[in-house]
Amino acid sequence: MGAFDWFWKAMGSTSERNNKVSKGVVSKAAERRGEFTDLSNEQLAHAVRETVHGSEIADKSAFLAILSVASERTLGLNPYEVQSQAVLRLLEGDVIQMATGEGKTLVGAMAATGFALTGQRVHVITVNDYLARRDAEWMRPLVELFDLSVGAVTEESTREERIAAYRCDVIYAPVSEVGFDHLRDNQITCRSQTVQVPAQVALVDEADSVLVDEALVPLVLAGSQPGTQATGHISEAVERLVEDKDYTIDADGRNAFLTEQGARAVERTLGIDSLYSEDHIGDTLVRVNLALHAKALLIRDIHYIVEDGKVALIDASRGRVAELQRWPDGLQAAVEAKEGLDVSQGGRILDSITLQALMRRYPTVCGMTGTAVEATDQLRSFYDLHVSVIDRAKELRRFDEADRIYATMAEKNAAIINEIEDLHRRGQPVLVGTHDVAESEALAQALESRGITVNVLNAKNDQEEARIISEAGDVGRVTVSTQMAGRGTDIRLGGADESDRDAVAQLGGLAVIGTARHRTARLDNQLRGRAGRQGDPGLSVFFVSLEDDIVTAGGDGEQVTAHPEADGRILADRVQGFVEHCQRVTEGQLLEIHSQTWKYNKLLADHRDILDQRRASILDSDVAWRELAQRSPQRAAELEHLPAHVREQAAREIMLFHLDDEWSEHLALMDDVRESIHLRAIARETPIDEYHRIAVREFKDLANRAVDQAVATFESVSIDEDGAHLADAGWKRPSATWTYMVSDNPLSGSSNSIISGVANIFR
Repeated sequence: MGAFDWFWKAMGSTSERNNKVSKGVVSKAAERRGEFTDLSNEQLAHAVRETVHGSEIADKSAFLAILSVASERTLGLNPYEVQSQAVLRLLEGDVIQMATGEGKTLVGAMAATGFALTGQRVHVITVNDYLARRDAEWMRPLVELFDLSVGAVTEESTREERIAAYRCDVIYAPVSEVGFDHLRDNQITCRSQTVQVPAQVALVDEADSVLVDEALVPLVLAGSQPGTQATGHISEAVERLVEDKDYTIDADGRNAFLTEQGARAVERTLGIDSLYSEDHIGDTLVRVNLALHAKALLIRDIHYIVEDGKVALIDASRGRVAELQRWPDGLQAAVEAKEGLDVSQGGRILDSITLQALMRRYPTVCGMTGTAVEATDQLRSFYDLHVSVIDRAKELRRFDEADRIYATMAEKNAAIINEIEDLHRRGQPVLVGTHDVAESEALAQALESRGITVNVLNAKNDQEEARIISEAGDVGRVTVSTQMAGRGTDIRLGGADESDRDAVAQLGGLAVIGTARHRTARLDNQLRGRAGRQGDPGLSVFFVSLEDDIVTAGGDGEQVTAHPEADGRILADRVQGFVEHCQRVTEGQLLEIHSQTWKYNKLLADHRDILDQRRASILDSDVAWRELAQRSPQRAAELEHLPAHVREQAAREIMLFHLDDEWSEHLALMDDVRESIHLRAIARETPIDEYHRIAVREFKDLANRAVDQAVATFESVSIDEDGAHLADAGWKRPSATWTYMVSDNPLSGSSNSIISGVANIFR
């Protein structure tokens, strides 16, 4: 927030007033700490429960004082007053903004303990397995001192380990694993098969990433049934096409279109009369367009990498491999075919949920991040969450230099290399934030050609992240990274052991360089926040050119005049203002996209709630048997000789099979409608209204069809002491399932994704 602290405080917001109250409680807690320092662990555990009345912490100052004593005793960490203040704001359900290095991990554990003491199960949501595992083990002694249990779920967790973990009071887990387990639980046919149990609180670490950046990423559970795949011969046909002759790319680089000449070329190669005939428009043309998208718009080492013979998507907000993430089946297959790889198995989507819909299932959501203020509008609009800004324990000493703006990208890149070389010559450690793998590797190569040793951290080696980040603050170290290097970890001056801390501090601390502005100021501030932790000195500066994507896209249709210096640098204040304007425009575009996408997703989320209620009633009662017996009394009479629990479970499995099958069909149908809904605008219909009309109509029919089909199966399938033999009648659930995240916007990444010859940009 930096220079705008005065603005937010002058606003007199509710959060600011609440922070004043919290500070008063924290001061009182500090005064009362002595009351508890001589108590045994058992006495501390008893004393903290005395602060809880029903579902609330009534004596907050005593609660904080006790947790402070317990933290120092179990972890060797004595919370700063600002950390205790942050705990109170989390317990009130806010998203807190705390600067890098201010101790969010301890704050989260203290708040989770508070929620758990009031009888609420807490999911501490992390962004990856490493942090879930690390934080659960690190904070375990504190939480367990109060007779509370702690568990962790990671991708490697077995079913038995997940069952045990989800029954703990505090559970650390990546958001993807929580979502996938929820989807799998929505396929069970007996309540005893449940993995998760309800949690009342989601405490989200890196809240802006989970709740905003990835909010609309769908988590998918797929079944082993053939899906749409792009065949090799279609990719071969498209690969021969030439830009501007056979196809064109629109101005913002988001869409590619066949020309008439290109369509004829593809038809000749495939040996068909017309791509637009009734026989081909619904299948062949779709796959040709997917292959064209893969060829023209998706760039290796920017949007994806190829690793171990597989396509791995790159997470745009972090610049690293997006674990378990893939594009929709057709596009994923098209990219695989383009790279000459084995085309992965398609599949039928059994269930899907966005992270936003998943988070809204929790009665209470709160979170922590270093950059919440810039996401205030999104957090309030989509979750009704408020932001509390927590002051630093020590004054910020980082110097944030104004952007260095250049006329051309070539001049900017030359200036970046010269600046890094100058800082390195003085021995000051440098962290350079780039926007994609290709850029990071090109910059590293250019620096090494000048004799500078570089540590590169990107999607190709993110398993080395901990080691690289631990060394990034050492004397003379140059680290070139994609966005979000080491999020969740600190860069310590002087290296991991801080042996040269004073020397690095004398040199000015860590210098952070951004090679371009991001599409939101929040991502810029995340990069800046790597320097200046806990009162350390530091420097941050961004380099910008008028050819950067954010300027050309955000300033589309506008002009700015400037008179560059001999090296291409532009010093005019109005140009600085123009760049900031361009960034605000792109931020507004992202917010509008989020808003529109949520409108489409919200109705499906409402339908999911109805479906979940129906599933729960079938699982937890004999409603399936009663409904089927009422519709088919003769068949019910034939089964009266069977034990009641056998009859009820058979009816349950029949009803759930068809309910789940119809839901899967509904998701596929609405996905198709969504893809073509823009065509409604041609008929002067409002796309979102038409989408809602279709969704409501189809969902109403879904329930009726599921029951009708269940009745037909009930009357025909064999049912005996072993239950309903659905598989024998051809009603078979998928033999295998897998989970992944769909990247609906494959071009959401690089800030300079359309530059030709990207490998040569720093040469």
